[in-house]
Amino acid sequence: VQLQASGGGLVQPGGSLRLSCSSSRFNLRNYIIGWFRQAPGKEREAVSCISSSDDSTYYAGSVKGRFTISRDYAKNTVSLEMNSLKPEDTAVYYCATDPSRNYCGTKGWAVASGFVSWGQGTLVTVSS
Repeated sequence: VQLQASGGGLVQPGGSLRLSCSSSRFNLRNYIIGWFRQAPGKEREAVSCISSSDDSTYYAGSVKGRFTISRDYAKNTVSLEMNSLKPEDTAVYYCATDPSRNYCGTKGWAVASGFVSWGQGTLVTVSS
């Protein structure tokens, strides 16, 4: 499954950004989509995930209440709305999927190795 992540940029602390994950060839409604991020010198960490079976959502504790993952069926995208951004949110953000499951909770939603298809990443920089 080919994915493309977009929407990154430079934003001031407290600001907002909306990232999108899209595919020109696959209907994303049929796939779980996870968002991960990797800051310089740090390991890749899970941010959020949305299931395809029931659109159930999962969030890392560090972003819960600030980030929202959702599907836009008309646009065939999965968005990550990020509000109240902090400098520690600075990272390259990736979307990913695992075609073998339709529920993020299977195999553990936050395990990066459980996702087999990855987009190219989009850089988010939170700085004044």
